[in-house]
Amino acid sequence: MPNFVWKGKSRTGAVQEGILLADNRTAAEAVLRRQNIQITSIKEKGREVAVLPRLPQGVSSKRVALFTRQFSVMLDAGLPLVQCLEILGDQEEHRTFREIIQKVRSDVEQGAALADAMRKHPKAFDALYTNMIAAGEAGGILDIILQRLSTYIEKAVKLKSQVKSALIYPAAVITIAIGVVWVILWKVIPVFAQLFAGLGSELPLPTRIVIALSDFLARYTLFVIPVLIAGGFAFYRAYKTQPKFTRIVDAAMLKIPVIGMLLRKIAIARFCRTLSTLTSSGVPILDGLEITAKTAGNTIVEDAIMAVRKAVEEGKTIAEPLAQTKVFPSMVVQMIGVGEQTGALDQMLGKIADFYEDEVDTAVAGMMKLIEPLLITVLGGIIGFIVAAMYLPMYSILQKIG
Repeated sequence: MPNFVWKGKSRTGAVQEGILLADNRTAAEAVLRRQNIQITSIKEKGREVAVLPRLPQGVSSKRVALFTRQFSVMLDAGLPLVQCLEILGDQEEHRTFREIIQKVRSDVEQGAALADAMRKHPKAFDALYTNMIAAGEAGGILDIILQRLSTYIEKAVKLKSQVKSALIYPAAVITIAIGVVWVILWKVIPVFAQLFAGLGSELPLPTRIVIALSDFLARYTLFVIPVLIAGGFAFYRAYKTQPKFTRIVDAAMLKIPVIGMLLRKIAIARFCRTLSTLTSSGVPILDGLEITAKTAGNTIVEDAIMAVRKAVEEGKTIAEPLAQTKVFPSMVVQMIGVGEQTGALDQMLGKIADFYEDEVDTAVAGMMKLIEPLLITVLGGIIGFIVAAMYLPMYSILQKIG
């Protein structure tokens, strides 16, 4: 869909100009006339030739959350839907997201429903988002739905940032430590190896191990690095494209002593928050469970939720099949059962989500306190072993001289 650069005058005679997204020149002129703009010039914006190919850009959750919050405020203030989208599109700095908003506005202006227009852009608006927008349009409470959506996305972003903060520090320390040990084995140890070879004495076992590792890296470093990169890429591709391999990895992750419990709490918090937001917004429970399964982030949890959906489709409650999956704790199952019996499922799910989000905060803080001394101990042990291995031959030689 091309962009049209236009200039014109408003009713008051003020000169205005801008860029309009439309199917063709006639459609662009019709849009401007409806806005009471007297057109002085309009032409299709030329396509610039880029020096580098433009890579596809995603839209971050933070931008979508800010857009949703501002959208809800404008609608609540009584601004027309198309005008809200026009303002939000003009002020958006992210080029890809700005184009998406402009295309949504153009579709809405031509008579499409907002949810249908957003479904064309799944990179920015996922199934959860568009289903809630559809429910808001059907119930005439779009501004309220947008408020709930913005709150949900903000909490999801906060949960994601907590997980990242818990992983960045140990990953950075481990990467730096591996680099330091690699350089020591690659450049420093060969100097000692030449010295020991000149002495002609038998070396201790730790020294022989370190020198053997050093020789291996000296010979195969240029091959090891590409192999590690290729192995990491192959693992990532297999995880993304092979469902059986994905399930094996996800199941193994949930069984890791500390990290597995944290991942389980994150999955429960995400499940409850998502389903609570969907059910409170009027999305049917079967659709809500399907969307929630897709946003679970773990195939084991996703399979459990889809099994629950199948049982609900057969006429059962949520709590009964949820208990049979053995994925969710009994407390969660019982609280969901109480919510179903009292008719306040969305509120109960919200309380469970609040509880487990606090549990994630506590677990992340505890894991950080545990990881720091553990990393220091492991790294100290590795460096200490290398240093001891290098000094053992010197110590034995000094004993012989003495």
